[in-house]
Amino acid sequence: MMQTNDTKTLIVEREMPHSPDKVWRALTQRPLIEDWLMENDFEPVVGHRFDLRADWGVVECQVLAIEPNKALSYTWEAMGLKSVVSWTLTATATGTQLRMEQSGFRPDQQQAYAGAKYGWEKFFTGLERVAGGLS
Repeated sequence: MMQTNDTKTLIVEREMPHSPDKVWRALTQRPLIEDWLMENDFEPVVGHRFDLRADWGVVECQVLAIEPNKALSYTWEAMGLKSVVSWTLTATATGTQLRMEQSGFRPDQQQAYAGAKYGWEKFFTGLERVAGGLS
């Protein structure tokens, strides 16, 4: 089988007026993840397999890397898409610079890419709201 490197990566970045600790909690605590993303059985443990569940289906995931308050990545497999979602948190003077990269979109997955682009913008808004509600 031929290996090709012409996959696309979706990048969404946003500065949030919340501490990395709050953003991290929103990214890694089950009830909080459910608030902005989907129902889940996430555990912040490398190697842990978890599902994200929505009315349209299930995303199968596995935690690849965890660096508290700094970085998180996991596989994201759904409807033929095999990708990796990586979060990077960088403390700023006013809060957190949050960067999300989803890599692995094949050229024939333009629709999935467009859907993800739309979805993540919406998810980011929810994530910011959830982080903002934490004390």
